[in-house]
Amino acid sequence: MEKKDILFVCVHNSARSQIAEEYVKRLSNGALTAESAGFKPGTINPLVVEAMKEEGIDLSEKTTQSVFELFKKGNTYKAVVTVCDESEGGNCPIFPGMTHRLHLPFPDPAELEGTHDEKMRKIREIRNQIKNMVQELLSWLEHPDAKRLGDHWEIKSTS
Repeated sequence: MEKKDILFVCVHNSARSQIAEEYVKRLSNGALTAESAGFKPGTINPLVVEAMKEEGIDLSEKTTQSVFELFKKGNTYKAVVTVCDESEGGNCPIFPGMTHRLHLPFPDPAELEGTHDEKMRKIREIRNQIKNMVQELLSWLEHPDAKRLGDHWEIKSTS
């Protein structure tokens, strides 16, 4: 199997990992391959579908997939990014054989409470945080000598 660039992993593959996968595809203009999967795949969160549609990204026909099934297929990745929040950290699966593993936690949209409008406002915030993370990640991947220091990237000058 061909080595893919990035795998995003969360518990259900119903929101955060799906958002990140789609932003890599869009923001890299197809230069990078991305997939997403979960430990216990479910169904795509309909509020996430709604929030991504606002960005011109249609998730309505997407399905979730199991991280274990990808492993059984022999898929390999240059980087695996877990996006589970800290409370789920122990449930975030580890994908063997990857070059780089990053843990970039985001709140779980499935855990949000409130009215539809309140949930959508929070999901938009999470979506935008993930979009910003993907933009930083793509910038980092363009500079393989970059190092993450705390909450920012340091790129060593080659000159």
